[in-house]
Amino acid sequence: MLAKSRYIVPDIKQALSKKMVLISGPRQVGKTTLAKSLMRPSDYYLNYDFPKDKRALLKQELPSLTGLVVLDEIHKMKGWRNLIKGYFDKFNPRLKIIVTGSARLEHYRKAGDSLQGRYRHFRLNPLSVKELALTSESDFLKLLTLGGFPEPYFSSSEKSARIWRGDYHSRLIRDEIGPLENFRDLSQLELLAERLPELVASPLSINSLREDLDVAHLTVKRWLQAFENTYTIFRVYPFGAANIKAVKKESKHYHYDWALVEDEGARFENLVALHLLKWVQFQQDVEGLVYELRFMRDLEEREVDLVVTHKTEPILAVECKVKSKDISKPLIYFKRKFPRCRCVQVDYRSGKQFVSRDGIEALPALVFLNEFV
Repeated sequence: MLAKSRYIVPDIKQALSKKMVLISGPRQVGKTTLAKSLMRPSDYYLNYDFPKDKRALLKQELPSLTGLVVLDEIHKMKGWRNLIKGYFDKFNPRLKIIVTGSARLEHYRKAGDSLQGRYRHFRLNPLSVKELALTSESDFLKLLTLGGFPEPYFSSSEKSARIWRGDYHSRLIRDEIGPLENFRDLSQLELLAERLPELVASPLSINSLREDLDVAHLTVKRWLQAFENTYTIFRVYPFGAANIKAVKKESKHYHYDWALVEDEGARFENLVALHLLKWVQFQQDVEGLVYELRFMRDLEEREVDLVVTHKTEPILAVECKVKSKDISKPLIYFKRKFPRCRCVQVDYRSGKQFVSRDGIEALPALVFLNEFV
């Protein structure tokens, strides 16, 4: 069963011995399935979106005060932090608590809240090359085409994936983002959602979006933040250092559901970006290490698609290519500026594997992405 082998399961089991566990991630990425896979027949699952469970939670009534209780979408409830804090403080260790949610639980906890020191937070990301143990180009193309969400991927059908995707994103805006962020007019929010996949891997101009949608600058910023808070998109910000004249204010964005992106090159870059984000968040959540995902663009418009930093120092620079014979010149420039940084050009079509005279690795996508989680 896939849920029992998801990449964060061993660490969740270990964390539950001492603390409550918060699991967040995109809607339908597998959080509930994972949590339920850890339950025994005597354990309980409550979903705040289900009326009977909602009434019980509002009355602060749990079915049992021993074993494991899984609380799904409880972040939508006012005062949820104090509720689970009280149960944890009184009944731990005989009562284990898992909280799952499709919003960024770290955002909805707020600063300095009462859960401090009582929980471990894990972010569950879509399926990846490593997690699926992919070995063939056809398997990789399936992942690139259908996306990393379990239902469309395991359907193995582009038609089924399209139907799932249309329903998923419509409900995401109307049932998740709208109510959670108190948006009333969702039509322009839906227009923004349709526009964003066309802009993947390019500088994200809030002014251009403001003009396209005929709304205020702050409104677009709020909408983009809402998409981030509900794991619809993630933004990547510039990497800067003293020895490069890097842009400072631009950002790029990517989708958790990369199959939304029609352009082949942008979709491939989105897939690689999410694989790196998944690894970075794993290092943050499980190992407690200070990793970040960035990109490099300087004032002379040299760009490296993705840069992973550790304590602000670049440790990995990645250029994504659909098919290319030559090593990217900006990547060569970056390698010369940061000779200790590993630089990789990833290509999913050429299949070539070599190290250039500049010390840059050229790797097929399957080889490179199998290094991560």
